Amino acid sequence: MTVQLVTDTTACLPADLVERAGVTVVPLHVTVSGRGTVKARETSPGEVAELLARGKERVSTSRPSPGEFVQAYRALAARTGCDQIVSVHLSSEVSGTVEAAESAREELRGELDVEVVDSRVLGMAMGYAVCAGAEAASRGSSAASVADLVRRHAAASRTWFYVDTLEHLRRGGRIGRAAALLGSALAIKPLLTLRDGEVHPSDRVRTRTKALARLVDHVVGAVDEARADGLEVRVAVHQLAAEEAARELAATLQERTGVEPDLTELDPVVSVHTGPGTLGVTVAPQPQA
Repeated sequence: MTVQLVTDTTACLPADLVERAGVTVVPLHVTVSGRGTVKARETSPGEVAELLARGKERVSTSRPSPGEFVQAYRALAARTGCDQIVSVHLSSEVSGTVEAAESAREELRGELDVEVVDSRVLGMAMGYAVCAGAEAASRGSSAASVADLVRRHAAASRTWFYVDTLEHLRRGGRIGRAAALLGSALAIKPLLTLRDGEVHPSDRVRTRTKALARLVDHVVGAVDEARADGLEVRVAVHQLAAEEAARELAATLQERTGVEPDLTELDPVVSVHTGPGTLGVTVAPQPQA
């Protein structure tokens, strides 16, 4: 193929989907006070969840450097012989990853053609979009067509997530418009969503049970909307240190929608900002290529 896809670890793509799509994944970084910085794929979400639960060490995240992207792009071109790369990354509203990829693109100008896509999402909303782009690339689509398809898939997706506490989002500075909930955070179990690339409040309820019930209602509504538009739809359930609850949620969603969700663990970087007990769902309508 002359076009190849690159993304980052916050796409939360399971290994089998990465292999099937032939996508290159560039890791973001996790830093633990007193231990230094490691690439996201060199630690596990479970380890991050344990650190956050203990609360004894400061855990933070950082983007890949432009140099890491340059290295990844050159290695991909050498391995595959591609002359065009579509590089798809998490929302620029919550990370500087897009900026780093754009710097690498400029450094490689004249050597390799790189199209950087700000997905405005994260998690499997981005993962499904990347897989769709890889499939289009395998059929011979141009880089511009692949990038356009990825943007349309990402824009069509909806994501909601339940967190046990807003504290991790607040500490990491990723809380976005949901900051308005902080004053009443002890009295509510907020349901959050991604909109315009930022974290926004979706529902304010007082119990976890009610929050998850609202989550299911949102997902069912989004699936029904997609089907009314004649679109196929994919669903993913994300979790961190909540595997049993995620399986129960997936079973409920399959019963209510007829769609079998993909189950995926949040990547270590997203985990730092959401904390243990997080449950999330992405609904991804599949626009026509």
